[in-house]
Amino acid sequence: MPKPNLLFVDTAWRNNLLPLTHTRPTALLRCGILCLGQKWEMRMGTRASYLSHPSVAAVYPTEITHDNLLVNPLFMPNPTLVSAVESLGMGQVLVHGPHAIAARVDKEMAKGWGPELGAKLHPRDYSHPIPCVRQLWHLFQENKGQIAQDYELLTQGRLSAPAHESCTLIGDQIFIEPEAQVINCSLNSIDGPIYIGAQAQVLDGALLRGPVALGQGAVVNMGAKLRDATTIGPYCKVGGEVSNSIMTGYSNKGHDGFMGNSVLGHWCNLGADTNTSNLKNDYGNVSIYHIHSQQYMDTGTQFCGLFMGDHSKSGINTMFNTGTVVGVSANIFGGDFPPKFIPSFSWGGASGFVNYRIDKALEVAQRVMERRQLNLGPQEMALLKNLHQQSLSHPL
Repeated sequence: MPKPNLLFVDTAWRNNLLPLTHTRPTALLRCGILCLGQKWEMRMGTRASYLSHPSVAAVYPTEITHDNLLVNPLFMPNPTLVSAVESLGMGQVLVHGPHAIAARVDKEMAKGWGPELGAKLHPRDYSHPIPCVRQLWHLFQENKGQIAQDYELLTQGRLSAPAHESCTLIGDQIFIEPEAQVINCSLNSIDGPIYIGAQAQVLDGALLRGPVALGQGAVVNMGAKLRDATTIGPYCKVGGEVSNSIMTGYSNKGHDGFMGNSVLGHWCNLGADTNTSNLKNDYGNVSIYHIHSQQYMDTGTQFCGLFMGDHSKSGINTMFNTGTVVGVSANIFGGDFPPKFIPSFSWGGASGFVNYRIDKALEVAQRVMERRQLNLGPQEMALLKNLHQQSLSHPL
């Protein structure tokens, strides 16, 4: 019997995850080794498309059939949850308290999907605890456990490629994919697994203390220190000291400087000696700016660093305060701490900002992507142009 078509649905929680969701569906947020949607695809043995927010729908198209399984990917899957989702019948919705996890619907209902339609379905309760991402800081808070789960999923029944004889290996939870280069470094997996993706490089003198994950083609520079619960996504470059942070993909923090309890999107670049504060001097809870509501909110946690949207960059010696939120395609430089919220397409620093011209922003984005043999397509350009237009209404 054929499997139902899998669709990842953006929910109202998407607004809590800006600026990262300005440019992607929630299914493409990374937590652990894999993106949220990849976890579902691997466990369900199928590929998915996206029923995403209108602002990104042109970049991430939807495929709808007569039998569709709609999943909120912000709930992270495990075998028990996947089994419950796969057992849904047509017209049923799996709920966790007041929240819908997944629903099985026909073509017409999928096309017009919304909360009011979900209320018409027959509910089935799922009472087991589920890791879930509802706020930006949940990404790094859940990262430790998700690295461990993804490690099991990706390595079960497989043998690691051998490490070079010059390496110091501690513990037995180290997996190296083929074609990775791991030379003259220290890998300590006593407190959690270390996963090194295909074609990744760990260079001389680097110290990795698990759980740590490197995506395909990622590079850990000489002497870097990666502490636990850190994910360096595909084709990222990292140096200095990093703790409990996520680089989603194609971003660089190539030099010395500290980054802790932070999440970077795609195509970000932190200049040499950029530092992120992740703990207030008074040890109080960190507040961050909630872009959708345009208000500051208490995270309820003492440790919280930087959240940076796609294509944003910092100059050398930039200092980010605890709980700083940077939008898309911003350029931050100069001395002293810039504001804790930096809107998309801002150019400047602590002394003030001007709006980043869209033609210049697109030119830089195209140039950066060409270095990785990728192009900024017309849909992505339109998305950035729309975001730029919105940014003009935000006072700098």
